[in-house]
Amino acid sequence: MEYLLPPIGTLTTTMAAQSADVAPATIRDWVRRGLLTRCGGSPKRPIYRLADVQAARYAAKPTRPGQRGTTAA
Repeated sequence: MEYLLPPIGTLTTTMAAQSADVAPATIRDWVRRGLLTRCGGSPKRPIYRLADVQAARYAAKPTRPGQRGTTAA
């Protein structure tokens, strides 16, 4: 089900990405990594709670040597 306006307090993948100032692929990656969970929708059109998106945005992300944006010591 495609939402024109999802239920209050929830966001589509595109809306979540805009809210967190990241790409939609990053939202899907956060879900895959377990940083963000879906709260409804369908497998192809998930929705997320706004509070969960903001928590994932500010969660500490693991870093590895050689990963883009990091410097190896």
